[in-house]
Amino acid sequence: MSRPGRDDAPDRLYTLTQGRSRSGPDNPFDLVTLVVAECDPVPGMQSEHAAILRMTGRPTAVVEIAAELRLPVSITRILLSDLQAAGRVSARHPRKAAVPDPDILEQVLVGLRNL
Repeated sequence: MSRPGRDDAPDRLYTLTQGRSRSGPDNPFDLVTLVVAECDPVPGMQSEHAAILRMTGRPTAVVEIAAELRLPVSITRILLSDLQAAGRVSARHPRKAAVPDPDILEQVLVGLRNL
């Protein structure tokens, strides 16, 4: 019985990644990594690679790319690794909020306690 919305053809995923099941230990792509295309798609390129390059003209999160392609995140990470190795995309992590100075936090806590 097939489930709606699922790709029940694992051989398709196998061919997309050329048999790889992992993208490598130094893979910088997590769910919130922003991906930006460094070039346009070229003729003869794998269709999923071309689709990624088209949708990453502006910074796009890995999870958004996977959802748009309707592929598992693990497969998307492998495809992104291929593109990064070829210099076609760059990855950057979203900026993290600056950690406030502990002295200021202590002063705020003392002020709140004095209320």
